[in-house]
Amino acid sequence: MATKPTHEQAQLHLQVYDLRRENRLRQARDWFQQNYRAETMEEAMKLSAPGTEAGTNVGMVIGYWEQACALLNYGLLNEDLFFETSGEFFFVWELLKPVAGQFREAYKDPNMLRNLETTAKRFEEWSDQRSPGHIAAMREWMQEEHAKAKSAAAAS
Repeated sequence: MATKPTHEQAQLHLQVYDLRRENRLRQARDWFQQNYRAETMEEAMKLSAPGTEAGTNVGMVIGYWEQACALLNYGLLNEDLFFETSGEFFFVWELLKPVAGQFREAYKDPNMLRNLETTAKRFEEWSDQRSPGHIAAMREWMQEEHAKAKSAAAAS
């Protein structure tokens, strides 16, 4: 059952949302959604190496969503409100998931991206209760889009 957010949770929620509107972060999010496709750590580093514009974009997206998800995981944000008004974090996690374990191992940090992963798992359970099949349909669409992008890249 949905819980009503407190006034403080709603205020923080709006502040977190407002940060998404910042121009540079918006550009980074747009780049990430359009370009980030890596199945291995090597591909991720080639695509978005530290010190490059792409690397900055990835860092901004990861940093923003890790922080927003940490606020949720610590109970500072209302889960229902967060999940009802944002699904972008789930898309980000789905794109990072193939390389998360490799980065955790390489950097000896088992908690890297943990807030994002934990929130994505919670969202999947939450969504399955409210909209069975939604997550599967979203993943199928993402796979189709990834295949189209690969096809287009190979053709050019």
